[in-house]
Amino acid sequence: MGGRQSRSTEPPLLPTPWRTINWEENQKPLQDVNSYKLPTEGKQIRILLHGPAGAGKSSFINSVQSVLHGRIYIQALADNVAGHSFTKKYTAYKIDKGDQKSFYPFVFNDIMGLSSNNGVLVDDVKLALMGHVKEGYKFSIESKLSDGNPHYIKSPTDNDKVHVLVSVISADKLSMITDAIQLKLKEIREKASDLGIPQVIILTKIDEACPEIKEDLRNVYRVASLKNAMEKFSADVGIPLNCIFPVKNYSEEIEINSDTDSLILSALRNIINFGGDCVTFSTNHSGRLD
Repeated sequence: MGGRQSRSTEPPLLPTPWRTINWEENQKPLQDVNSYKLPTEGKQIRILLHGPAGAGKSSFINSVQSVLHGRIYIQALADNVAGHSFTKKYTAYKIDKGDQKSFYPFVFNDIMGLSSNNGVLVDDVKLALMGHVKEGYKFSIESKLSDGNPHYIKSPTDNDKVHVLVSVISADKLSMITDAIQLKLKEIREKASDLGIPQVIILTKIDEACPEIKEDLRNVYRVASLKNAMEKFSADVGIPLNCIFPVKNYSEEIEINSDTDSLILSALRNIINFGGDCVTFSTNHSGRLD
């Protein structure tokens, strides 16, 4: 994105941000997340992260935990090699509230990354959406999970099913997503829509995509090229712009940063709210289509 700005007559920074973030106040959104409860006891929001290999799915889970714990936190193992999926198994991450006894009412599921020629099979992602995949299943790039496999859940509960599908995409690779991956993303998105599952896009590595953001994270909603890229991607994949959230994952830092937290909290609050709406609707309407 940064390289194209020099050939454009458009100023790199907009005069005012096109989306509002209260950079000075993280306690209120943090308290909202800490106090969030679903109306039905025993229910939980299952958040499935998927997307191209190396986009930062595991790093986003770690970043969310860092924000909620107030320190750099590494639970989901992440790799620093772009284009290769480090996650091989279907893994669930529950986040404790610091006392090892109580947990937030949402669970992140990490999945093997998408690739043009290999990576997780689209059919396995669809099975995960419907709640048929048990934690610990090791993905195969050759064959999908079968109903005779011990990791296949024959009769999934509402808690086994996914309530928010989060596509994690690298902002610096946005224009280089292959047609093959684009088609896979579309097929997965269409299945999620059929199931009534809300969808969100997390744009990672925004500081690597835009030098103005690397200089000052608060420029995120003033960088014209990023806004244009988000608008184009929104039109290409059919997901509204207000469901696309740029973030910077914690990767090299050893201390948390308030501005980084602000963007992650903004994304997290919306993901939780969308997921909560899905759980409530599913509860009130006796399940979704499978």
